[in-house]
Amino acid sequence: MGAFSKREVREFYRRLAATRPIPQTGVNKATPALFALADTPEKMLALGEERLTELIRTIGLFRTKAKNLMALSRILAEQYGGEVPCDRAALETLPGVGRKTANVVLNVAFGEPTIAVDTHIFRVANRTGLAPGKTPLAVELALEACTPVEHKRYAHHWLILHGRYVCKARKPECPDCVVAGLCRYGAKTGPAEVIAARAAVSEPVGLADPPGARRTGRRARSAEQTRISPRRGRSPRP
Repeated sequence: MGAFSKREVREFYRRLAATRPIPQTGVNKATPALFALADTPEKMLALGEERLTELIRTIGLFRTKAKNLMALSRILAEQYGGEVPCDRAALETLPGVGRKTANVVLNVAFGEPTIAVDTHIFRVANRTGLAPGKTPLAVELALEACTPVEHKRYAHHWLILHGRYVCKARKPECPDCVVAGLCRYGAKTGPAEVIAARAAVSEPVGLADPPGARRTGRRARSAEQTRISPRRGRSPRP
């Protein structure tokens, strides 16, 4: 099967949206205690690097992140009046802030329709065939190009949550996937008949039919099972 059609992309997002109308990806466990003590750049600087390091010790690379947070807070306090800039270029000049983080800030803090490609989104976009790309930037641009305007605000969150809880790295939960009937992944897990039944329930009539053609009865069921059954003898692709 080739690239997604515009109608398939819209249906892909419609199904994800139906599972989580207002998606929330949440934050890590370290931030509530941290922000209770320091919720401004000035307070972060007053906290000091040593205390900050202890507060974020549960996060990976916590020492490096503590140094970056102190340097970032100093720049925000001195150059931006303590406010976080709503500008990608400005954000990316801050210590420890790359394109992905800048996109997260623009999306979550400022409501911009940006898509931050992390490991989950990179996997989902490539595995399903929604927006394949060899690099995070390539996937981001592909998603920007194909995602309908009305879905861009939350696309980032829907894709992350789908990758985190359903389209998992080692063993995707294909029988529980609402987009299984649209997905191009050739090594779906679980009983093929369960996946086919789930896909048939969530797929509007005629979505997968070519123009001018309609399949009914046993022939339709057979075609659907063939389309989404696992391919034996092939290794899963990312």
